[in-house]
Amino acid sequence: MAKLLLSVLFIVLVAVPVAGAHDAKPSWQGWAALVIDVQPCFVTGGTLAVAGADAAYVSHVQRATKWLSQKGFLILGSRDYHPPDHISFASNHPGYNPFDVITLPDGRVQVLWPDHCVQTVGDSRELVNNNLFFELIKKGQDPNYDSYSAFQDDGGADTELHSILQALGVTHLVVYGIATDYCVKASVMDALNLGYSVVVVEDLIRGVAPDTSAAAIAEMKAAGAVFVPSVKALKK
Repeated sequence: MAKLLLSVLFIVLVAVPVAGAHDAKPSWQGWAALVIDVQPCFVTGGTLAVAGADAAYVSHVQRATKWLSQKGFLILGSRDYHPPDHISFASNHPGYNPFDVITLPDGRVQVLWPDHCVQTVGDSRELVNNNLFFELIKKGQDPNYDSYSAFQDDGGADTELHSILQALGVTHLVVYGIATDYCVKASVMDALNLGYSVVVVEDLIRGVAPDTSAAAIAEMKAAGAVFVPSVKALKK
């Protein structure tokens, strides 16, 4: 009987590894990925399609996000989620067209856009597998304020993103998505201002226009964001 018990104990000790003894994955504690606005409204065929945001791009984002999740990154995302009467829609400003720039009665400068990512239609959904996300942040819900940043709208009203990241102990963000020159830039700049270390993944961002995208990248770099060519180039 004693020999049998010793044999069983030996099998258990061999079969069950000691915790932490053979950890094949690097520890990315304190890191999270923030996926910005990968939605039907912004991809090829969408109501506000961004150049280069085609089906191949969406598949690439999906694979990269899954890879990050498997490496232990927390995954969060943002969604534009506008009411039909949103202030940024040219259709709500008679006499003006999409991409016109106007001054609102309170003095704010507003770019007018085609109706996009409307709450009541399907183009506001997230295209990346929703099961990968710890949280998806809806932004742009206030009809009176635009909201490029995932952290706050143009009126200064905060989303829940910063509170969630703080509660999770996140200090480093990997940011990518659409569009480089608007929502990606605004989210990165707010993250830096809030004290996060930020890495932007170059092959996972797409911009509205080459000149404004180049200016946005320069601005983000000057503010302290680090750019890497792909998620596999990430280093702690």
